[in-house]
Amino acid sequence: MQAFAGYPSRDVAGAGHLPVTMLRELSHIMSFRRFLTALAGCVLVCAAAGPAPAQGVGPKKGPAGSAKPPASPAAPSAAMAGGAEPNLLGQFGTWGAYSATPNGKKVCFALAKPSSSKTNPPNRPRDPAYAFVSTRPAEKVFNEVSIMIGYALKPGSESALEVGGASYAMYTQGDGLWIKNAAEEERLVEAMRKSADVVVKGTSAKGTETTDVFSLKGLSQALDRIAQDCRR
Repeated sequence: MQAFAGYPSRDVAGAGHLPVTMLRELSHIMSFRRFLTALAGCVLVCAAAGPAPAQGVGPKKGPAGSAKPPASPAAPSAAMAGGAEPNLLGQFGTWGAYSATPNGKKVCFALAKPSSSKTNPPNRPRDPAYAFVSTRPAEKVFNEVSIMIGYALKPGSESALEVGGASYAMYTQGDGLWIKNAAEEERLVEAMRKSADVVVKGTSAKGTETTDVFSLKGLSQALDRIAQDCRR
């Protein structure tokens, strides 16, 4: 299967998740990280350019019938993301539901920023953090959880994602986190649908410890919405 720019290719064994062996290929994972970061940057620029829609309601439809945020301010980020400018499908609580079509391959994702962040030692600088739940039908990937944590993680370190009274080990590479055991991802997503928040902990390359809390309000509705646009 031919992968589009920004994503590593997958074989049959890796369908449905980025396998750990593939995650160790630095060039692949870094391009994947840049793609997610570019999409997030594009989303934020678009949001700043216009008023936020009401919860669960997307912006006005364009001539082609698709919801589109303002195009021109997001052009640089869209170019970084392979020419894919995200379409806002709806805002649900703290989660936005989006679709994009980089190089003709449709992607849908839910995106949120932390409701609170702490560092130890306190007030260490870092880039914005984001939580993604992404679906890429062409690669048979559905509801893949990832965190862009906003700093370079300690090489070889593991992180943890805590939700619904359970802790999930996360594989780290660069500033990205993915669930270590792919078999647990469906259970993780179901727990996220039912819980109030998720806590993500990590350690930077400089030894700074971070704790980010993401509210899960609206996530279930956002996932249902992107499932409509990126069907199995």
